[in-house]
Amino acid sequence: MIEMKELLEAVVNEGASDLHICVGTPPTVRLDGRLVPIAETPLEPADTERLIKSVTSEQNQERLRTRGGVDFGFSFGDRARFRVSVFKQKGAFSMALRLIPSYMMTLEQIGLPAMIRNLLYRPRGLVLITGPTGSGKTTTLAAMINLINEERECHIVTIEDPIEYYHTHKKSIVSQREVEVDVPDFSEAIVRGLRQDPDVILVGEMRDLATMEAAIRAAETGHLVFSTLHTTGAARTVDRIIDAFPVGQQAQVRSQLSQSVAAVISQLLLVKAGGRGRVAAFEIMVATPSIQNLIRENKTFRITSDIQTGARYGMKTLDMSLMDLYRRGVIDYETMMNAAQDQDGIRIQVGGPREK
Repeated sequence: MIEMKELLEAVVNEGASDLHICVGTPPTVRLDGRLVPIAETPLEPADTERLIKSVTSEQNQERLRTRGGVDFGFSFGDRARFRVSVFKQKGAFSMALRLIPSYMMTLEQIGLPAMIRNLLYRPRGLVLITGPTGSGKTTTLAAMINLINEERECHIVTIEDPIEYYHTHKKSIVSQREVEVDVPDFSEAIVRGLRQDPDVILVGEMRDLATMEAAIRAAETGHLVFSTLHTTGAARTVDRIIDAFPVGQQAQVRSQLSQSVAAVISQLLLVKAGGRGRVAAFEIMVATPSIQNLIRENKTFRITSDIQTGARYGMKTLDMSLMDLYRRGVIDYETMMNAAQDQDGIRIQVGGPREK
């Protein structure tokens, strides 16, 4: 009978990113982007229920029974933390676990340019990390918060669902609040957080209108705010925020966002050439006066053009990042083209795939 401890050890030892526990299939890990079974026998309903109960508190089991799903985090000794989503499907329980490494990566290890450090010393502004699920947004945010914690004297307030990386107090004081454990929801946590003398606020995700509104207001009122969105590209990110508001408020929000946004960093995780390991590709937009004006005047379709010519500010498009990774041999041609936003443009610049 397989035990959860064995499965978690396999995830950590193999360097997998996720573990899936589901009826009708063996326990399966995601390794370098691929799903790989780590046992032979498919799980029965009793197996998944037993495995889930072994890591789920009574309180979360009650939430699971009443809501049909629950999210939480837990520590696997001192080796790692896991973010967990437990849910019901076809009347049986399933679970997806995401490995959160036990160490903080540096910005250099993640692959971000040195100029990103400048954003972390700003007294105010909104810094957005965007990308699809599983693109490493949480890891990037944790690295940024850790650097601020090590180098600045701040009060950092994080609002997360659930708490993933634990931060100890270094030069800064770090207050980490978990939604539904320490505070009811993201938006209320931001509003309350403004009364707690924060310098830096991390909002795990801008999920709804109220949270977006509160985050923008916090950035406007003299705080450095970090958050995430499931979007790709700076222009789409700005449009997504503005479109979330009622039509009558959108002109005002454009004006607010043009003044408060400091940067949008979009990222994708790609499989390295050879199939082992993954690397991040980035689009980086820094809010120059020109870009602020484009946001204010509802001309976000021109933002990409400004990014293309903004290298002196540290900006680059996703396609520029992809071509750089390909030319350095980090990713292969097919991976680059599949992730590209302008395939024809890349094809013209780099030609076809290299001879093997």
